[in-house]
Amino acid sequence: MIYNRQDYLKNIKRVVIKVGSSSITHSNGLINLNKMEHLCQQIADIHNKGIEIVFVSSGAIGAGMGKLMLKERPRTIPEKQAAAAVGQGILIHLYEKMFSEYGITIAQILLTREDMGSKNRYLNGRFALSALIEKNVIPIINENDAISVEEIKFGDNDNLSALVACMVEADLLIILSDIDGLYDKNPSLCSDASIINFVDKIDKSIEEFAGGTISNVGTGGMITKIKAARVSTSSGIPMVIAKSDEPYVLDKILSFSDLGTFFKPKIIPLKKEKRWIAFASKVTGSITVDDGAENALIKHHKSLLPSGILNISGSFSHRDVVNIMDIKNKIIARGITNYSSSDLEKIKGIKTGDIEKVLGIKNYDEVIHCDNMVII
Repeated sequence: MIYNRQDYLKNIKRVVIKVGSSSITHSNGLINLNKMEHLCQQIADIHNKGIEIVFVSSGAIGAGMGKLMLKERPRTIPEKQAAAAVGQGILIHLYEKMFSEYGITIAQILLTREDMGSKNRYLNGRFALSALIEKNVIPIINENDAISVEEIKFGDNDNLSALVACMVEADLLIILSDIDGLYDKNPSLCSDASIINFVDKIDKSIEEFAGGTISNVGTGGMITKIKAARVSTSSGIPMVIAKSDEPYVLDKILSFSDLGTFFKPKIIPLKKEKRWIAFASKVTGSITVDDGAENALIKHHKSLLPSGILNISGSFSHRDVVNIMDIKNKIIARGITNYSSSDLEKIKGIKTGDIEKVLGIKNYDEVIHCDNMVII
């Protein structure tokens, strides 16, 4: 396949850069100061060129491991929380010291899944980041692992970086790791493994190439990076996975070098108001629809009406986000509901004109309007 990265990267003005724990620490968990210094120097140089930077950095638990003299990554939730609480201060102190040498001001922002899942907090985060960027500050973002139990157990900063890229409407997402990119086979097991330089579309074959994590200090692996690429590219944002140890890797990527794996953005991306629904929102329930409603939603981009609803699952309120399922229990869409689960139980299967007769009031004709729905 013939492609030219320059076609996608020639007008880059805002970049989200994510670095994994293993890229800034030694294998024993202690901070690798040389790696960290080189990374900060690269980011500072790019920033001085006039490119806006949002930096997502892992490493809090790893930094805490070193300070607490732990020989391996903590396994229990309280131990991980303790390591993160100790390590986050160390991490941001080092970044503050290193970036200040280049005259750059940084800001720390700690996020959780709940912050992204709440529409108001999501928008507040966007406004705060925009204000920082306008003041020429580099925001440094990490998950709030010290208090976020679910994020420590299931989360990763790959997905967070993709959500942040959507939040700030970035032109490019760069994920730096301890691997060169996506391979067609596991390079640690197969000597004939070849790197995939360009991904036109993320399909099952691409997902099958992804394996688990091989790092003892990080939480992510190639699978999480593919998920991040799906979020990023669906939002019209190209993504690059590259090895952090590559000398001047960021400058090379922005100079269109054929490094790592490049993920092509979708030609027709999701509208920015729908990205939150698709990727960041907290789903509180589900609605099962019949074949007729499924066809209307997917093929004709119609709104969901009560007549096509078969079943309701979960307890949710008006304006909550729910999944829309087909009769085979497969997710086909996601959207913001105009009715609570208790009201939907009363009006499912009826015509729109009968809603007021059943509920005594009708605020909406549609259960989920097409403008507030994303086809999955």
